[in-house]
Amino acid sequence: MAPLLLGTVMLVAQLQLVPSRPAVVPGDKPGQPELVRKAASLQDEIPGGVAPNGSAQQLPQTIIIGVRKGGTRALLEMLSLHPDVAAAENEVHFFDWEEHYSQGLGWYLSQMPFSAPHQLTVEKTPAYFTSPKVPERVHGMNPAIRLLLILRDPSERVLSDYTQVFYNHVQKRKPYPSIEEFLVRDGRLNVDYKALNRSLYHLHMQNWLRFFPLRRIHIVDGDRLIRDPFPEIQRVERFLRLSPQINASNFYFNKTKGFYCLRDGGRDRCLHESKGRAHPQVDPRLLNKLHEYFHEPNKKFFELVGRTFDWH
Repeated sequence: MAPLLLGTVMLVAQLQLVPSRPAVVPGDKPGQPELVRKAASLQDEIPGGVAPNGSAQQLPQTIIIGVRKGGTRALLEMLSLHPDVAAAENEVHFFDWEEHYSQGLGWYLSQMPFSAPHQLTVEKTPAYFTSPKVPERVHGMNPAIRLLLILRDPSERVLSDYTQVFYNHVQKRKPYPSIEEFLVRDGRLNVDYKALNRSLYHLHMQNWLRFFPLRRIHIVDGDRLIRDPFPEIQRVERFLRLSPQINASNFYFNKTKGFYCLRDGGRDRCLHESKGRAHPQVDPRLLNKLHEYFHEPNKKFFELVGRTFDWH
């Protein structure tokens, strides 16, 4: 089994309504093999750690690029069930944080897990998807890299985004405004709210498609991953060209928690309790405004990627 991340794990829970302040690939085209050789050559030029057992640190061949509050942690934990996957423990923020990027690929390599030559190294940083500079930087490291993007209903993602920040303030015993104060300004939807911008998937996707063909980006349906994770993970295995090692028996529905958890080698585990928190209850009229706001952007995204999703 691939190295498993530390800490307890859980899947994104089904929504529960509470007050608005929550209570506490297809085959490569000609020329692509040359890209792979260049990436391998770059890896050889950067010194990395080597363990006595022959394992070594490798630059990632796959990155989960986002989206924030889309289910990236659940996706990484499920993918880590595969014995040929070695996952970085933490969000590295190499390509989006200047203080990290300025230290070069040697620093980036030092953040990767030790892995066997046959294993696939994966890192996830959800902020990559919405960071303008990141696509070009990732392309500069490895034009042949395979990217995973997990998305969910844009309106639900906004609520999850708010909920996470709200609880961060609660833990620090700091006050935080209700979600209505962020969503509404002068009687209208506040389009300057950052959480709304993160859900404008078509804008961010256009930036990535300037540097990567669509066949290099696999979009995981985050809403389906919650309801029925196994088929989605099977699609990820195929995209990454991994042998089918993850089985339906690796997932079980926890009736107490109300969502799927993981079973690995006889050990049961769920995502951390900070995941899947109850969302704020929002006035239906405001929620409708949110759905209407995302209607056209969603259509543009569907056209961009050539598929549709079951979003409002």
